[in-house]
Amino acid sequence: MAAFDLRSASLHLSQYIETSISYQNTKTLLHFYDPMVIIVPPNKLAPEGMVGVSEIVDRFYASVKKVVMARGCFDDTKGAMLIKNLAAREPSALGLDTYYKQYYLCLASASAAIKWYFQSLNYLFETLVVLRIEAEKGVIITSHSLASYNLYPFSLEYPLPQVTFNGSFDHMNIDTTSVHNLEIVEPLHSALWGTSNKKRSLFHMLKTTKTIGGTRLLRANLLQPLKDIETINIRLDCLDKRLLLSHIMSFSLTPKSKFIKANCNNLQDELMSNEQLFFGLSQVLRKFPKETDRVLCHFCFKPKKITNEILGADDAKKSQMLISSIILLKTALDALPLLSKVLKDAQCFILANVYKSVCENEKYADIRKRIGEVIDEDVLHARVPFIARTQQCFAVKAGIDGLLDIARRSFCDTSEAIHNLANKYREEYKLPNLKLPFNNRRGFYFSIPRKDIQGKLPSKFIQVEIGNSLCYFIYDVNDDFLGSSQTLVVKHGNNVHCSTLELASLNVRNKSAAGECYVRTEVCLEALVDAIREDIPMFTLLAEVLCLLDMIVNSFAHTISTKPVDRYTRPEFTDNGPLAIDAGRHPILESIHSDFVPNSIFISEASNMVIVTGPNMSGKSTYLQQMCLIIILAQIGCYVPAHFATIRVVDRIFTRMGTMDNLESNSSTFMTEMKETAFIMQNVSQRSLIVMDELGRATSSSDGLAIAWSCCEHLLSLNAYTIFATHMENLSKLATIYPNVKILHFYVDIRNSRLDFKFRLNDGPKHVAHYGLLLAEVAGLPSSVIETARSITSRITEKEVNEMEVNCLNHNQIMMAYRAAQRLICLKYSNQKEDAIRQALHLLEESYIDGKL
Repeated sequence: MAAFDLRSASLHLSQYIETSISYQNTKTLLHFYDPMVIIVPPNKLAPEGMVGVSEIVDRFYASVKKVVMARGCFDDTKGAMLIKNLAAREPSALGLDTYYKQYYLCLASASAAIKWYFQSLNYLFETLVVLRIEAEKGVIITSHSLASYNLYPFSLEYPLPQVTFNGSFDHMNIDTTSVHNLEIVEPLHSALWGTSNKKRSLFHMLKTTKTIGGTRLLRANLLQPLKDIETINIRLDCLDKRLLLSHIMSFSLTPKSKFIKANCNNLQDELMSNEQLFFGLSQVLRKFPKETDRVLCHFCFKPKKITNEILGADDAKKSQMLISSIILLKTALDALPLLSKVLKDAQCFILANVYKSVCENEKYADIRKRIGEVIDEDVLHARVPFIARTQQCFAVKAGIDGLLDIARRSFCDTSEAIHNLANKYREEYKLPNLKLPFNNRRGFYFSIPRKDIQGKLPSKFIQVEIGNSLCYFIYDVNDDFLGSSQTLVVKHGNNVHCSTLELASLNVRNKSAAGECYVRTEVCLEALVDAIREDIPMFTLLAEVLCLLDMIVNSFAHTISTKPVDRYTRPEFTDNGPLAIDAGRHPILESIHSDFVPNSIFISEASNMVIVTGPNMSGKSTYLQQMCLIIILAQIGCYVPAHFATIRVVDRIFTRMGTMDNLESNSSTFMTEMKETAFIMQNVSQRSLIVMDELGRATSSSDGLAIAWSCCEHLLSLNAYTIFATHMENLSKLATIYPNVKILHFYVDIRNSRLDFKFRLNDGPKHVAHYGLLLAEVAGLPSSVIETARSITSRITEKEVNEMEVNCLNHNQIMMAYRAAQRLICLKYSNQKEDAIRQALHLLEESYIDGKL
């Protein structure tokens, strides 16, 4: 798969083995890239039991444009050549020689992706190519590097700043089903979303970023969290010190984890009382335009050269975009000294490295000076449409180009005439509140409050906007404005939007003058743009830095700082240790329910499966989702909502939650369960986290129990950590056979034949008598039916409870040995001092001998 992203001028390559007949790995990457165009090979005979990639695209991505291209368009040799010439870094730094031998399929995809874009449709091979395109067509890219592509009317002159090889999966992999179940990007019940007290997704909760690139980076991290412990800890170090100057914390970077664990509470208080760096960064990041990362695509690709023979609306628009990019770049470079001032005394690795590689880089100052020689000092990036147009027209200093000065004069004259016309109408028609808004689509137009019209609208006013369309008509001065059958009036709230023939004429002249300014300005900027294009990698670095700082400061740090002290804690990581979360909370639901009940979990190699039991609505599904979200937060480098957390790095999260039919694939509820379970069994690894909420409930009781039991035994044979929620109390018998199974239950109190949910997780199995019957009685089933059912279930339950008590006695010694091994594993990865560990070992020995472990 090749993902060509023209927003940031980057090319991402992946090659992997598709192990699922439903193409789950492919769908996961497609969901991650969120493409606008998907290019697939022609239909071919798929392996037995599988459908082709093209059919998958048609079924699950019907709203995305699909392009089918011939296989000859995929050429790995040309792809490798393209990568060598396009990459901003040296081929040796990319490890291209190694990747060429191993990942030739994705190189072929890269060749085809670039070819399709520059040839404007023509493509293919057995690999799949994903494109995310938001650039204008008609762009020329010229260079010697594509000389072998003689059929192209373009070539590549400037390098792509980012070319990445992802191999199979270098990050945690979360399949699309799990993304949906865990509500990472979108909430399951989107109708509830919209107000501050409604449920949101994890992405919506963290989306306090200020830049478009920061938001996109946040989404990418949530869908593919990190696996490298060093990188995760570097981000966490930044959060540790996000509010500190150098004199606040001066301890060494290496023994940091011990310091944090010993001084966690004091550190949090100190951070909250020393917020200079945090708020300084927040304010400085606001100075950078939201679209800073998007400016790259306008400099990586060289447009057609403007000539006197070719001048049109499209040329003016492209010139306007280039001028806007120059202004945006100038605004970003002007804010760099402020960022340098804030980061000067920062100590953590990320902030110190940003200061060294960006703030102290003299090239940025040189380019800023070069821009200042051509661009007016007072010009800044603006979002208000008419202010932005004016800034673009007056971007270049006066006196550089005579034709540009003449076009500016015309632009000013027409702008002044439009405002004079508005003043004239205010006086002539007694409309003191007449306003003159402006937008890029319509230009200037009049906005008149309905209260000022008093039932009549003068005949001069035409072109009333209706929804998203324009209706042209003329009012008769004698017609009733609100009810004439000859007029068509649509209200915009309490205002009416309209125009006049005079204003329409001036709008045309004003737009034409602005277009002439854009074209002449681009001619003046040609040398400057060529100089900027020589340093594209620098601007890539700047864009990446700003996106990362935006995510860490405005999302992660902001989320932590808005919570009460000690509500979020720094997670610790191990390669082979346990998963231990003390008093964890659901990061989304705790913001809705102030009395949210925290719960803990402990899973290790000696106890790698937890079976959670409890009645309906006791909190099992919330608990499963909560643990997954905490791990995701930890592995993106953010603090987690818990009192303490130590995590073994997870490479994949699998979930099987919910019950529903899939009518599109002709799958019943049970068949859907089995497909999801099969995908888990086929792809699970020793470092995976598996979360299963009910299994086998949609078929017969005996078959369902047999399947659930068998799946549990299979997962127990692996080192993967599994959390299994179930209503089947018979599954609790697994703990009497397999010591590495731990049984937990959600405590429920029964009062006056009513269930009182406590949402608190306790150790061991717990039989809640007839909770299903209690809920059925509340639902209104006849009392005779309830009594009969109660009699039947009592006899069945009594027999099962007796069997379980006998099994527990027979396997008590085995459980004792496993509990001792579990404690030993915990001590193995403990950060306590040697004396404390010796004391713990002594207590463990005594408890084991006394049989009280």
